[in-house]
Amino acid sequence: MYKKVLIVGLTSLPRKVIRGLLLTSDLAVLMLSLILSLQLLPGMEAFRETANALWLSGAIVIGGLTLNAAFRLDRIKLVMLNARDLLNIARFSFGIALTFWGAGTVLGMERIGAPGLVFGIFAFAGLVASRAIAVSILGGLRGHLHKRKSVAIFGAGAAGVQLASALGQSPDRRVVAFFDDNPTLQSMEIGGIPVLPSGNLVPEIFRNSISELIIALPDSAKKRRDAIVDLCASANVEVRILPSFIDMLIERGNARLRTVDPDEVLGRGKVDLDTPEVARSYAGRVIMVTGAGGSIGSELCRQLLHCQPAKIVLFEQNEYNLYRLDFELRARAKVCKVEVVPCLGTVTDAIRLSQMMRQHQVEIVLHAAAYKHVPLLENNEIEGVRNNVMGTKILADTAVQEGVARFILVSSDKAVRPTSIMGATKRISELIVQDIQTRAPNTKFSMVRFGNVLGSSGSVLPLFQAQIESGGPVTVTHPEIRRYFMTVSEASRLVLLAGAYAEGGDVFVLDMGKPQKIMDLARKLIHLSGRRVKDPVTGEGDIGIEITGLRPGEKLFEELFVSPETLCQTPHPKILRAEEHRLSEIEVAKLLREIHVAIETSNRENLRPLVMACADGWGLTGRFPPENKSASDAAMQFG
Repeated sequence: MYKKVLIVGLTSLPRKVIRGLLLTSDLAVLMLSLILSLQLLPGMEAFRETANALWLSGAIVIGGLTLNAAFRLDRIKLVMLNARDLLNIARFSFGIALTFWGAGTVLGMERIGAPGLVFGIFAFAGLVASRAIAVSILGGLRGHLHKRKSVAIFGAGAAGVQLASALGQSPDRRVVAFFDDNPTLQSMEIGGIPVLPSGNLVPEIFRNSISELIIALPDSAKKRRDAIVDLCASANVEVRILPSFIDMLIERGNARLRTVDPDEVLGRGKVDLDTPEVARSYAGRVIMVTGAGGSIGSELCRQLLHCQPAKIVLFEQNEYNLYRLDFELRARAKVCKVEVVPCLGTVTDAIRLSQMMRQHQVEIVLHAAAYKHVPLLENNEIEGVRNNVMGTKILADTAVQEGVARFILVSSDKAVRPTSIMGATKRISELIVQDIQTRAPNTKFSMVRFGNVLGSSGSVLPLFQAQIESGGPVTVTHPEIRRYFMTVSEASRLVLLAGAYAEGGDVFVLDMGKPQKIMDLARKLIHLSGRRVKDPVTGEGDIGIEITGLRPGEKLFEELFVSPETLCQTPHPKILRAEEHRLSEIEVAKLLREIHVAIETSNRENLRPLVMACADGWGLTGRFPPENKSASDAAMQFG
């Protein structure tokens, strides 16, 4: 106990006390250097006499105090000792050597050059050595006080070196090694820290008992950074990523080591959807994006700017989301010479929609406006169906009336064999659009169906990150629940490509690999955030995982299509077209008429079974879908 109190006291002394100790130490070094230079050099007997020695010592003390104030040696922070500080110590040593030479000349010392040089060298060596010893002692005391985690830094460049210097003051981390791909740096030491070859990354991590790897690579080395993250994840090594300089500026210098972004937790390679068809299809056109303020809608608008459209109409019912997006896009739109028009409104208002399309001469509609949160819509069926189903019907009819050339509906994997109101509304929206297509030859309708979008509002990624940040637990509804995942960028680019490939009434799906277990994703995010999953038996670890049970309307497994036999190829190898059953015009009209009556009379009891029975298009015909296969199996049929 007393030992700990002593260590805490020594490592947290007031600044004035530390400056006083440094000044005293420097004077002691000067006196020791003076004694050594007088004792070791021949012909100094006269100056070893008491009177001369006292005069010489007094001159050195006065000169030392004066030069210390001039070069501010007592203000040098020990743990941040750098080349500039060493230069100041060298200047001080040169000045004190001149003081020695001047005092010796006054006292009648002969051959003063050699003694002055030796004294200056001894002073410089002593001043540097005393600070190095102090740093070592302080580091040892901190090590006794705190059990510091051994970390390594990947990247021995400027960012990595600065990070190592900063972590030298950390009470809970100490840098024991650098890793770098540059062979000229390997086998070297930087500040006493060895630079190890990156080829043996995982073996060296375990050999040196490194518990955490911090990646300090530039943004241009993203592929290399992603490869390191995957390697560490497979080896169960904690990994963090140093924020870029821009990130730190945005955070006003308070940026923390961030966890990986959505691209890095996909569990598959990123799909390249950057094709020339996208730019050609939207260049010079007037485009309306409904739900523009949402996660998908806002990303669609950002990507559309690069396609050089004539105008983007931002249609959104949430005032704040519309304001925020308009404010963000203004500067970019000026650079791209694209007109951006913010419009408040709802897709259930036919008059407002017609006015906006006619006023701005809209040519393409990207329909991303929808209520999408499954548990929320289970208790709000009427508003969910009104917005998602009737809103789509009104918008599509208006688009045909106003001569819109293309209409792209953003759908969901929850539309396949739906078990929730949200999924059912999406499936009915698809059926409505396909039905309208049969009577609208001048408008090409298409739909895009994809899985969960990482990083979007309400998705598991921001939820898990917030839970981890607050100390847990991370909540998972079922240990076996699986989902397809894609990034916001991939989802938005897929929507734009669907417009380019549309032939009329198409349903497009993206090959997203195999579905991921949400439990595995939770463990990975905990691991990549620098924490450990808490063992429910032993209690060891940092963040627990809690199973909460499936929510109303939630499925264990999601599907992107009814059957792989319904899939056709498109010009892009990762995008497939699904040819699925459609309802007749009479069936759709009957369904919409009954839905409209249930909504107008607020009849939840009639609305729910009606929507759920007719959602997948089989309830009115008596036909049922064939047995489904996995997305990855289907994708293999098309290379």
